[in-house]
Amino acid sequence: MEEIWRERWQLAEERIQEIAREPEVQGKPGDYFRRIAGFLLLMLEAWDKAGQGVLKSASLEELKEWNDRLYGDIIGEAYACSYANPAYAVEELTEAYGQILSFVYAELRGMIVYAYEGRTEEMLICMELFLQIYSEFEGGTLPGKEQLLSDVYWFMSDYSDVMVAGRVREQLDPSLTFARDLIMESDLQDPRYLYQFGEYVTSMELQTSRYLAGLPEEEIRKIASVFTEGYRMGFLVNQKPLEKKKTVNIRYSLGFERIIRQAVKNFEEMGLQSIIYRAAASRINMRESNKIGYYGAPANRQYEYDHKGDAALFMDKAFAERKIGVLKTAYEAYKELAGVHGGPAVMEIFGETPFEPERKPEALKLDEKQQEVQVYLNSRMGQLANEYIRGDERSFTIIAFPVPEIGERFEEIFEETVKINTLDYMTWQRIQQRLVDVLDTGVAVQVLGKGRNRTDLKVSLVPVQDRERETIFENCVADVNIPVGEVFTSPKLAGTNGTLHVTGVYLNGLFYKDLELTFRDGMIADYTCGNYGEEEENRRYIRENVLMHHETLPMGEFAIGTNTAAYMAARRYEISSRLPILIAEKMGPHFAVGDTCFSWEEDVVTCNPDGKQMIAKENERSALRKEDVSQAYYNCHTDITIPYDELKEIAVLHEGGGRTCLIRDGRFVLPGTEELNVPFEQETVQS
Repeated sequence: MEEIWRERWQLAEERIQEIAREPEVQGKPGDYFRRIAGFLLLMLEAWDKAGQGVLKSASLEELKEWNDRLYGDIIGEAYACSYANPAYAVEELTEAYGQILSFVYAELRGMIVYAYEGRTEEMLICMELFLQIYSEFEGGTLPGKEQLLSDVYWFMSDYSDVMVAGRVREQLDPSLTFARDLIMESDLQDPRYLYQFGEYVTSMELQTSRYLAGLPEEEIRKIASVFTEGYRMGFLVNQKPLEKKKTVNIRYSLGFERIIRQAVKNFEEMGLQSIIYRAAASRINMRESNKIGYYGAPANRQYEYDHKGDAALFMDKAFAERKIGVLKTAYEAYKELAGVHGGPAVMEIFGETPFEPERKPEALKLDEKQQEVQVYLNSRMGQLANEYIRGDERSFTIIAFPVPEIGERFEEIFEETVKINTLDYMTWQRIQQRLVDVLDTGVAVQVLGKGRNRTDLKVSLVPVQDRERETIFENCVADVNIPVGEVFTSPKLAGTNGTLHVTGVYLNGLFYKDLELTFRDGMIADYTCGNYGEEEENRRYIRENVLMHHETLPMGEFAIGTNTAAYMAARRYEISSRLPILIAEKMGPHFAVGDTCFSWEEDVVTCNPDGKQMIAKENERSALRKEDVSQAYYNCHTDITIPYDELKEIAVLHEGGGRTCLIRDGRFVLPGTEELNVPFEQETVQS
């Protein structure tokens, strides 16, 4: 540690010790500062333990106890009386201070990460943030709310060059090897390694790790190969030069290290170094509740939801411009690394206990003006990322596996998922081509729900000019998007009208009852759901978590999922409600709101296996990139699937009034696609 840092550190540590013993501030604020100072001392203890390697020799029971100490204040019933809970903080500290001080504590909790990774500067600036806020209460006079807001604002703005620039580096620089070293060098048969990351660890991560530790090496290689081969095929199919790339980013959830280790080796054989960085710890780098990177178990999902709107304390145009400036400078500093970065390889999980958040009036929320600024910031961040990590040169892959939380039949479901992820793509390619051939003859597609499902939607299609050489639906087999099973297009917005309804669906980890979106010329014109008693709350829920603060979004994708094997497996194990969209989107027609599947790479030539060129790669909104790129992209893409059992009909509408039915009452009826109904029939026979 450099001398200047050491001096600041020592002064901060001594002051925090004094506050923890006996804060000069009285009353409820005094209790807040005493308790948070105690947490900071725990962080300093974590710093010492990690730096001295004490945790590597600790027993499993000792590690569990230590992990619970780190996260204990937000776990279970303890959260009700934690200052990390904005409702409790407001009750104890009044509205004037509660929200702000709850945010400060949430920001300080990122120190767990910094302690484990030995990040001196981040540790120190967090300690100094606490002391700055504390100083405002000294002297016997309570500060005004505006003063505390100013302290928070300038902390986030001034230190964005540390937090934001550091985030860019960890996304691009393969020399940062904290997680990769743990994965490659630990004894993965000994579950104690899980506690070396500094993430919250539950029995689920331990059980996952132990299960994978017991699988034959051949099985691990098979699973990892599907994952990494999908990444390679993404470059090959889209005619992008993989040989120009030197790094790949692996994103995953703790417990799957044995697969990830093999994936790292596979990527090395392709000439790629793996970059494995953690989900953001500071609000300045977070995308509300989305986690990008590797992560452990959520200690409390309500806590995460309560703080997803914390940017309301500092989000304005000046802050956005400051962050954009720092991003630009950071990308420029690492432009060579950005130029050889290939994109993400993502391993998702599913099966967690469903979560329906409580909406708390005390939780911070962006106001309308701030939502506009957030949309602008996201757009500019997307543009910068694409400028330095070009969309037409990068690719990705994504796959999903269950976790033990899915139930007692976890091991069976895991084995079934492996089968689904390795289905014979040639069979689906042949059958899906039959669907594509008919869809290419249509001007629109009509989708009708049945029973409780109120869907009545007409999706307008881009016209095909040359049917011998062009197609408007991609025949999607298992390359970047695993498992196999969909044909999709970018709809023509003009003429896309009607209602999309699902009785229940999980999107990005949140549950929606009776989600209903109304489209007018391809744009969302109205929306509602049945989660809350007040319609205003239902609309806010959708506005924040589906529209991502936009006034409206286009229908960026229309697809027909064909993986009936996955659908029936989900029914058999009664896990339909717990599947990730990656699998669920293959189990019926789905509609994405937001950008198209081809955003930032519309001009890259893409062909189906039959050689026909995909021409429906943009819509009327994304076409605006040629005039004003800020108007073209929304930086979000959320898929919403109608399951087969809620489906009355999908029919292709032809010019002149004819129609060809593809699916009727949840079964494929187009000649040449009947084989997709076999899983339905097999299940009936078994029943």
